[in-house]
Amino acid sequence: MNLNRKSIRELFDLSPGTCTSAYGWVKTRRDSKGVSFVQLNDGSCFDDLQIVIEAGTLPEPELKRVTTGACVRFGGEIVASPGEGQAVEFKARELEVFGEADPTQYPLQKKGATFEFLREIAHLRVRGNTFGAVTRVRNRAAWAVHQFFQSRGFQWIHTPIITASDCEGAGAMFSVTTNLELIEPLEGDESERQVAYRLKSSNPEDDFFGKPAFLTVSGQLNVETFAMGLSNVYTFGPTFRAENSSTSRHLAEFWMIEPEMAFCDLEGDMDLAEAFVREVIGDVVAFCGPDLEFFNKRVEPELLATLNHVVNSPFERMTYTEAVKLLQASGENFEYPTEWGSDLQSEHERWLTEVKVGRPVILTDYPKEIKAFYMRQNEDGKTVRAMDVLVPRIGELIGGSQREERLDVLESRIDELKLPKPAYWWYLDLRRFGSAPHAGFGLGFERLIMYLTGMKNIRDVIPFHRAPGQADF
Repeated sequence: MNLNRKSIRELFDLSPGTCTSAYGWVKTRRDSKGVSFVQLNDGSCFDDLQIVIEAGTLPEPELKRVTTGACVRFGGEIVASPGEGQAVEFKARELEVFGEADPTQYPLQKKGATFEFLREIAHLRVRGNTFGAVTRVRNRAAWAVHQFFQSRGFQWIHTPIITASDCEGAGAMFSVTTNLELIEPLEGDESERQVAYRLKSSNPEDDFFGKPAFLTVSGQLNVETFAMGLSNVYTFGPTFRAENSSTSRHLAEFWMIEPEMAFCDLEGDMDLAEAFVREVIGDVVAFCGPDLEFFNKRVEPELLATLNHVVNSPFERMTYTEAVKLLQASGENFEYPTEWGSDLQSEHERWLTEVKVGRPVILTDYPKEIKAFYMRQNEDGKTVRAMDVLVPRIGELIGGSQREERLDVLESRIDELKLPKPAYWWYLDLRRFGSAPHAGFGLGFERLIMYLTGMKNIRDVIPFHRAPGQADF
């Protein structure tokens, strides 16, 4: 790595007359009378640096190697730009081509491409405007997440990816096993031949861990153990769900942000979630202006207005029961009917935030039948101390709850749902030895990036998407 190399973002801040080098990948090249113009970008910012090459400055054979997709270095100087929309440009005097790209085969062309096609070339799509902007927003949002928790004294806990328990009780989990053996490869063309395996033993004791093991669907249960010794903690890492869904909102592998706080009730949980949403969005708006302006212009016309509205608006709070009554009295012809005990759909959540209230809403006290086993039961025996943060444009952004700290109640709930109690022995121990009230929430990081960018498909906001039938790259 050349530690003295300046990024294109830094080059824009240099004064005209400064001699330096410009590194990056060629996006376009245009030849005019006596001059060539190259749009160069290294991913450090949204804007391209315009390279001006006067006729005769560079050897023609070398100049012909400067094609769309090529990786190059130009030596020269920063000069004032006579064109609109850019203060400076780069006047080239020397050229070094690091890697050529055949323009007849390079898949990223100026005319653009569909998002579906770009998913097929995920190894190259980051060089384009859209996914480059997505990645910079994702990076800043991740930084803002850590900054938010670290500035409040939270400890970042690395929870395990392999687990023996099902956090959500939904059963949609990927098995982890070494209990397989290779059999003869399937017939077919060698380049397309698939490797086949079979199960060596059906006895879990013969497997690597001596018991059934899975990829985790959440780090929450594990991070709770650290809340019972460190008070305020959070986990931010990959999770996996084997849901056979190909919708634009589901992934098989995604990242979750899950804080947990000891000595905290539902009200404190809601306060933290509201502050989290407003602060993280505010940070991205402040630092990713050009990228967000691109999304506002090309993807979601009201994006910036919506984000600024969320940052500057206090969140409304109401119970699930109150929300159902409002929906039933709305007179709206919803696709899905609303009745107490059923889960709310996106159309209901958006009506509450966009039409009825006009700002983000936090719903609380959901029916226990539609929530996870670990949520604290209310005295009415019908609802739990759960909360969902709803925002305009997408609906639910965060789900959380006060956790059940009473051993007898938690055991009864596990039995009621017919969950394998032995798998939760250590989780129950937290209630046996020094139990404390605690609460937390979960946020799918990709859902947040969709909200920040206005992108409509979750597969377009993660570097390499994993979905049913899709595990390339």
